[in-house]
Amino acid sequence: MPEISRFYGIIVSMFYDDHNPPHFHARYGEYKIVIDINSLRILEGNFTPRALGLIIEWASLHKADLLKDWELAAKNLPPQKIEPLK
Repeated sequence: MPEISRFYGIIVSMFYDDHNPPHFHARYGEYKIVIDINSLRILEGNFTPRALGLIIEWASLHKADLLKDWELAAKNLPPQKIEPLK
């Protein structure tokens, strides 16, 4: 699962040829979460409130980049790195 971004201890990644809807995976310590790119809705897992706020903020800023990476990964091509939250 390629890593596409890392910030504040959060690691964001995307599987190759994954199922719909377009989504990304994130880890923060022992927490794992899957987030729908279009709605920014949690599909599974949970995060601490602080980490959830950071990942939602980052995803809202990079929604277009995430969708481009989803298209690449769907074609079994490596996704591009996305700028971390600063």
